[in-house]
Amino acid sequence: MRLQLTRPLVFFDLETTGVNVATDRIVEISLVKQFPNGNTESKTWRVNPGMHIPKEASDVHHIMDEDVADMPPFKELAPEVLAFIDNCDLAGYNSNHFDVPMLQEELLRADFDVDLRKDHHFVDAFVIFQKHTPRNLTAAYKHYCGKELVGAHGANADTEATREVLLAQLDKHSDVPTTVEALEEYTTLQKTADLAGRIGYDALGHEVFAFGKHKGQTLREVFAKEPSYYSWIQEGDFPLYTKRLCKQIMEQIRTEAKLLKLQEKYQHKQQHKSESKWNSKPGELQF
Repeated sequence: MRLQLTRPLVFFDLETTGVNVATDRIVEISLVKQFPNGNTESKTWRVNPGMHIPKEASDVHHIMDEDVADMPPFKELAPEVLAFIDNCDLAGYNSNHFDVPMLQEELLRADFDVDLRKDHHFVDAFVIFQKHTPRNLTAAYKHYCGKELVGAHGANADTEATREVLLAQLDKHSDVPTTVEALEEYTTLQKTADLAGRIGYDALGHEVFAFGKHKGQTLREVFAKEPSYYSWIQEGDFPLYTKRLCKQIMEQIRTEAKLLKLQEKYQHKQQHKSESKWNSKPGELQF
């Protein structure tokens, strides 16, 4: 096995009510932890999303409302999920685009103030496959593992298949790096400031909008001249992680504005004090 691990790598897959990170919910989550010694441990949970599962979604993963009616909500499962991925890196299939942002959103919705980016490297087997032979997971499994994927679009089957595909990719392609840190860079098509790809970076590393009428402009300049745009984002149908990033930048702008006012007030006071001193009558200099 060419995969070089310094800590466990957790492969995961989510089945959801839809593909909108901001409004849809998880109905099934499967995690397979691969340890540096090659051993594995897995967990799978059905989740009550607290909303109707559309027929279009059920047609894909075959999970219906009655299947999760007695299952716990994600908020109850979140501590177990976080404990399972603690001190691990994360891998999936098209996970950078969907599964990671969705998991992040569910954690924030459940009031767990965590930032997956800070504690985990992300590896996306789909990007490796896309760079070599663009296909879906079923085709990738057939291509790399020589087997038919039974139970496709079930979280556990997809997670196990993704793990096997990544290991086979490393064996097949000598140009694919073998450490998680290098794999994260290799499988990141575009670096973004938020997980949903709404906020990017300019050449100087400043956060810029990747959508809408202010596309390409920095968040700082837009929020400074048009605070209502910030309010529109906070009140709109945007991922919580994106909203949190915007809030952090807006708070920086407000803090800097307050400091500038205090500095101006202090300078004005000192100037007034100096003018009063030199405008005093002889013998009445103020100190």
